[in-house]
Amino acid sequence: MTQERTGVATFKGNPITLVGPELKAGDSAPDFTVSKNLLENASLSDYAGKIKLISVVPSLDTGVCDAQTRRFNSEAAELGDDVVILTISTDLPFAQARWCGAAGIDRVITLSDHKEAAFGQAYGVLIKEFRLDMRSIFVIDKNNKLTYAEYLGEMSEHPNYDAAIAAVKELL
Repeated sequence: MTQERTGVATFKGNPITLVGPELKAGDSAPDFTVSKNLLENASLSDYAGKIKLISVVPSLDTGVCDAQTRRFNSEAAELGDDVVILTISTDLPFAQARWCGAAGIDRVITLSDHKEAAFGQAYGVLIKEFRLDMRSIFVIDKNNKLTYAEYLGEMSEHPNYDAAIAAVKELL
């Protein structure tokens, strides 16, 4: 049975239900399968040996999600080759590609959780009411241990960008 967490998050003040566990620093990062494009999948193991910053957004076509992805794209250049930044949303892969092209996003890898919401369920960010992933940030070290997890309490707010980048820099 899948765990559901209610009362821990809202969307514009209205309670939403998150499906899956709440992960904490020190936990092993769960594996997941998401779409790179319509024919190719990606999983956590594809980024083995890298420090991973996973930026989760409900949809790239919204203001906060747009700003969040642009911010991490600009930060990526200073973090070096040992770091990969993944942005995961439930947007379809071709919508992600269109958005990245229009926004000039070239350092962040966008991945889609649209097929099975496997990432959302494994990381406890799947919003039951909308079948979107809740805004959150995860930093995972080269050995796939979670070193930082931020679950936002309100879907429309920005994450703590500085804390997430600091968590990555501690691993360099």
